[in-house]
Amino acid sequence: MMADLKSMSRKELEKLLFDTKKALAAAQARDRRDARKAAEKAAAEFGFSLAELEGGEKPAKSAKKAKPAKPKSKAKFANPADASQTWTGKGRQPNWYRDAVAKGVAPEDMAI
Repeated sequence: MMADLKSMSRKELEKLLFDTKKALAAAQARDRRDARKAAEKAAAEFGFSLAELEGGEKPAKSAKKAKPAKPKSKAKFANPADASQTWTGKGRQPNWYRDAVAKGVAPEDMAI
């Protein structure tokens, strides 16, 4: 069934799109049911239920413990014009720090 899309109106195209999406969702649901049945059958051949296999072994990745979060570094420098703007001295220099140094302010003068 091949429709001539160029000759269809916008409403006809929208209806075709809606119907296509609906049919696609039904096909996906059907495929999912078929896959589940096949998986249950395969598990039964080995003497397991699918629920036992789903809750069984965990992948090796998740078996590792998560690293503890590193504590945040303390601020070492503060903006002389706005003390709420701080910098730890690590990473990229903030614009206010770069501008102050360019104007001749010594980094020690901005130290906290």
